[in-house]
Amino acid sequence: IAFLSMGGTVRAADDTTYSQNEILAKAEGFFGSTTKGLAEGIGKVFKDQGQPVGYIAGEEFGGAFVVGLRYGRGKLNRKLGKPQQVYWQGPSVGFDFGGNVSKVFTLVYKLDRPQDIYRRFPGVDGSLYVVAGVSLNYQQAGKTILAPIRTGAGLRAGINVGYLHYNSEHSWVPF
Repeated sequence: IAFLSMGGTVRAADDTTYSQNEILAKAEGFFGSTTKGLAEGIGKVFKDQGQPVGYIAGEEFGGAFVVGLRYGRGKLNRKLGKPQQVYWQGPSVGFDFGGNVSKVFTLVYKLDRPQDIYRRFPGVDGSLYVVAGVSLNYQQAGKTILAPIRTGAGLRAGINVGYLHYNSEHSWVPF
């Protein structure tokens, strides 16, 4: 076990978490290239949360006219174990208008068991997609924290509050 200093704190690094360089490489492979905004977003999450225990690579689509819906799917990857399919959907409400499709790369923190991902994660999201954009927010349920990083296309602007319900099976019902 090696020890890393992050922001003045000493943390043990082990083979169950991903380093910032590993996540940047995975994100670059998933998104096709690492943009300055994407690298800065990943750097901020690492500064705030440290090393993730996993990540979800997937895609989603959504739309809103005050009330919104979001649907997505991806694979939860952990260093130990095989990838598992994850679906999510959820409602939102706020000053939010338009639609978008996105690739989503979600960093996962404090997830003890893979099946603990299957629940509702509340969150606040702000977006500005005018043809293309990048967004980052945090979602937390219990001690588990998710940090979705989205890059996509569409015409959508606003801020909303809602939740995403993560499931092992696809559902069109957003609740």
